[in-house]
Amino acid sequence: MTSLGDTDLVDWNLAVSTAARIARPGPEVSRDEARAVVAELRRHAIASEHHVRAFTGLRAANADTPVLVVDRPGWVRANVAGFRQVLQPLMTRMRQRRAATPGGTALAVMGSKVTGVEVGMLLSFLSSRVLGQYETFAPATPGLPAGSGGQAQGAGRLLLVAPNIVHVERELDVQPHDFRLWVCLHEETHRTQFTAVPWLRDHLESEIQAFLGEADVDPGTLVERLRQAVQSMTGRGQPQEEAAQAAEAEEAAAQRGGGMGIVDLVQTPRQREILDRLTAVMSLLEGHADYVMDGVGPEVVGSVAEIREKFTRRRQTGAGRLDRALRRLLGMDAKLRQYRDGERFVRAAVESAGMDGFNRVWTSPNTLPTKEEISHPERWVARMRPGAA
Repeated sequence: MTSLGDTDLVDWNLAVSTAARIARPGPEVSRDEARAVVAELRRHAIASEHHVRAFTGLRAANADTPVLVVDRPGWVRANVAGFRQVLQPLMTRMRQRRAATPGGTALAVMGSKVTGVEVGMLLSFLSSRVLGQYETFAPATPGLPAGSGGQAQGAGRLLLVAPNIVHVERELDVQPHDFRLWVCLHEETHRTQFTAVPWLRDHLESEIQAFLGEADVDPGTLVERLRQAVQSMTGRGQPQEEAAQAAEAEEAAAQRGGGMGIVDLVQTPRQREILDRLTAVMSLLEGHADYVMDGVGPEVVGSVAEIREKFTRRRQTGAGRLDRALRRLLGMDAKLRQYRDGERFVRAAVESAGMDGFNRVWTSPNTLPTKEEISHPERWVARMRPGAA
């Protein structure tokens, strides 16, 4: 039984149940169709492994990470497990600080319930949009080695969200076989990045922990800021007209380069430095996946040009006003920029240095591009030349 002192900032179980309760239903498919989709995604994931490694020249030290085809609630449960692991040091600090505050532990129980609902709402939103994901920080399964079906320490897993893939392929009116393989190529690239570059996971985790370690925000203040941000984006607790006005203001701020996302709520100058490095590496990873997906695509995906054109148009224009505002709150607009900027960096670096020259990026944290180099790939290429200072 969990004591008051062990209460997290977020009631994760309530977050999962809330997300499952309000998640949008997936597309209608028969039981046989569902089985066929799952089987095909598994086949494509296996085929993608060969295609990606042949194209990139990357070889995995540990290829035992599992592939899971999940529904929307399954994606939520998997990500909550990862969140709990990554955020545990911050949660521990918050509990210690709360315990030193008179009445803090008692108030925490109710606060965690409210926050659990809010987080559940966000997870519900995301669960209908994610097509696939390499879950870098999947928690370990005690006593189970890699390859046993559980998770060894430091192992990740590839998630493919079947109902979302079917929904998008129908919405875009593209060839299902081609689209499913195209998605798997992107996600398999992420799996290859982390399995072929053993230091990458630990580097990312250390950067994230350094970012969180700089947070010196009172737990109640953090929760209230999150709640206000969510309500301003979703219109919860506001009349419809006020909600629309808030969304318009946020959209205008985004166009000016301003506005607040969740990460902006807790930044210090030191966090901004760390976030710049994280932005650069995430741009590299996402851009590399897009580059590989399109590089392999013409050989194995017959309708890749049509898929890319329609999917890019959907990324740019496929959201309503409130939807766009919520995406900004969650940092999803930044992720779209990472796809674009990162792909340009990878393309320019490969054109200049060749694939072997580009693959020097995976040598160590010191060879990763900076945020500035993502925008100016020629500077990274010059830095990587033999004898460069």
